[in-house]
Amino acid sequence: MKIRFGYVSHAISLWNASPAKTLTFTRYAQMDKEERLEKLRSVTKENLDHTLRMLHYNLAHEIELYRFSGSIVPLATHPEVMWDFVSPFQEQWKEIGELVTRNRLRVSFHPNQFTLFTSSRLEVTKNAIKDMNYHYQMLEAMGLEDKGLINIHIGGAYGDKDLTIERFYQNLVQLPSPVKKVMTLENDDKTYNAEETLAACVKEKIPFVFDYHHHLANPSTASLESMMPNIFSTWENHHDRPKLHLSSPKSESAFRSHADFVDIEFALPLFSILKELKQDVDIMIEAKAKDQALLKLVEEVSALRGVKRIRGATVEWK
Repeated sequence: MKIRFGYVSHAISLWNASPAKTLTFTRYAQMDKEERLEKLRSVTKENLDHTLRMLHYNLAHEIELYRFSGSIVPLATHPEVMWDFVSPFQEQWKEIGELVTRNRLRVSFHPNQFTLFTSSRLEVTKNAIKDMNYHYQMLEAMGLEDKGLINIHIGGAYGDKDLTIERFYQNLVQLPSPVKKVMTLENDDKTYNAEETLAACVKEKIPFVFDYHHHLANPSTASLESMMPNIFSTWENHHDRPKLHLSSPKSESAFRSHADFVDIEFALPLFSILKELKQDVDIMIEAKAKDQALLKLVEEVSALRGVKRIRGATVEWK
């Protein structure tokens, strides 16, 4: 069994390399027309440059799994802005995509918690579609629309899980087919647990990105051992291996919050199940220390009996 590890968005080991520099709408509204466009472009260019730095850092450390920042383009979906963020940067987008493709990196996006399809309010669904389209546009600009994934949660339950999940299915019909094709779903730590998310994934033929920390914060009635083969089966028609999320609690009192690093003792039961199933997976580390947490965990996992580190961020269980 092989596991590749990745991290989210920002390699904090690099100086001044955030790929999510921002421009608030308040500041934007204070500028004249020319200054607005110039600022939008300068911030986007900086974020694209930093994204490229991140990818080169990943290649140097043999990290093959990476989540792009969803904030590369400032005000991309704001109704009073909605600007062309592709044409001015065609070469930069293309360079990023070619680097990913040439080195067979696995990449994804994860829109924020407000991108959901469970609300009864039409504007919420419209905004979710707009945000999903924005992320898909970035994949298209990079030439990665057949390789990248866009991961979201089901959303709030609004006091009635059964009614809300039906609304989720109804609202999801409005999502363009190419976008839905690259969509994944993740169990969350408060509402839809792994068992419920798995049912939605099976019904909609969507791959399931299982989050281990969320599962322990919001457990299912079924055991993880019994669910995991079915979770993996949602990836059968996908071009890549199953993908999981891993973090550990900040503390017992703040169990749902992510710690800076991953406690290997917390993760060992998950690794044991994966080893028993002999399933190759990719694991996205969602710890606060980002790349540093990933590299520390790989070192610790590599020290376990029967585990061999075969690349910078890849280990193999014998």
